[in-house]
Amino acid sequence: MQGDWDLLKLAYEFLGWLLFAGYLALMVGISVRVVMKRRPIGVSLAWLFLIYILPGLGIVGYLLFGEIRLGRKRVERAKAMYSPYARWIRELVRQFAQPQAEPSHQAQPLVELVEARLGSPLLKGNRLALLTEPNEILFALARDIQASRVSCFLEFYIWQPGGWVDEVAEALIGAAGRGVECRVLLDSVGSAAFFKTDWPSRLTESGVHLVEVLPVGAWRIPLQRQDLRMHRKLVVIDDQVAYTGSMNLVDPRFFKRGAGVGQWIDIMVRLQGPVVPLFWSLFVQDWEMETGERLLEAQQHNPEYLKDPDQQVQLVPSGPFTGGDCIQQILLQSIYQARHTLVFTTPYFVPDDPLVAALQVAAERGVRVQLILPAKNDSLMVTFASQAFFEELLASGVEIYRFHDGLLHTKSVLVDDALALVGTVNLDRRSLWLNFEATLLVDDPGFAGELARVQQDYLRRARPMSWQQWRQRSRWHRLRENLFYLLSPLL
Repeated sequence: MQGDWDLLKLAYEFLGWLLFAGYLALMVGISVRVVMKRRPIGVSLAWLFLIYILPGLGIVGYLLFGEIRLGRKRVERAKAMYSPYARWIRELVRQFAQPQAEPSHQAQPLVELVEARLGSPLLKGNRLALLTEPNEILFALARDIQASRVSCFLEFYIWQPGGWVDEVAEALIGAAGRGVECRVLLDSVGSAAFFKTDWPSRLTESGVHLVEVLPVGAWRIPLQRQDLRMHRKLVVIDDQVAYTGSMNLVDPRFFKRGAGVGQWIDIMVRLQGPVVPLFWSLFVQDWEMETGERLLEAQQHNPEYLKDPDQQVQLVPSGPFTGGDCIQQILLQSIYQARHTLVFTTPYFVPDDPLVAALQVAAERGVRVQLILPAKNDSLMVTFASQAFFEELLASGVEIYRFHDGLLHTKSVLVDDALALVGTVNLDRRSLWLNFEATLLVDDPGFAGELARVQQDYLRRARPMSWQQWRQRSRWHRLRENLFYLLSPLL
């Protein structure tokens, strides 16, 4: 009997050591994989910190979110799409009966960078309208859909039914009913609540082609990373009108009312002119990546060249694809070349070290750098991680303003009151490296002046931070900031 017990005990000990050895081998294997990926050092160290401080959970977290995996089919489609779309854009631009755009001295390095990395040209002959009121934005969108004759393509991160948004939905149903080609791409996570309503069935029954982008689910975890999101806000109607900006398809009066942050504040840009077909091509790229259906040759494009006000625009898509990381380089270059002023608005501020250093150096060499952030954010983790950067930025002379009149969701950059960047990109690592985003580079003093007036209105409704007062925060506050700072590469 004693012999059987000793044998059983020995078996348990052997099993325990075997499990420990297996776990140790897994830890070492994952660690080697983190190192061999050669990502930014901060990102690699953050993952190694989690893996060793939170055994098990850190490994599971890395397997879920540590590597960019779009899924085998999407990757294959993206590779197959690259050359045909690049040729299509070059040929399209050759057909434009317009003088070639001439970038300003300030815009030229950025324009050349985007063309080299993405093949997206700077185009003149466009007309831009900066829209700042949600009812104005949604009514304009519904009106353009109601007037459509050929196609209505919409792509959003969030669609939440209710209020003025339903006017857009009814307009889309009406357009499909009269034979207009209607296609909608919605992110699976951002629009999860929408897919649980009766609106998807109403839209599809009316003839709207609706696709859930990057769907999530437990069985998909081994196949694709679950937090890669389609964050674009993009509309193309009849090859004549396009929209992009920071606003999701939501009515702020009803959106996230329980979050305690107030109504969301956004902008959208309505565009006409030669840049609209490039919006169309970006949408059909996303459609093909998700569905495999190629629409690239489905439409002839003869955009109107507009002489008034003849604004120069460049569309900058970004995301986890070849060349899609150039948005960070564009932001850095914009900061480096600023001479007088830099104004940023963003709801989520969790920058990487090069971006922080660039802002500090700009302020130290005499550029007035103003950063406008919401006073209250819907993400506590982002709030604490963001605050970890405040002291060093304030000490360098960067002016930080906290907007108290709602959640400021506008994403914009204004360089020397002359060059504007607006779109969907936040100043956080998720937007810079992981999400599919879209940005407008606008090389036009008139539009820059309009954006400056909007930003000045934000500043009037915000309160400046004081370096001296911020330094007096408690040690517990500092500890909380620095704990989340360690995780900032992963947020």
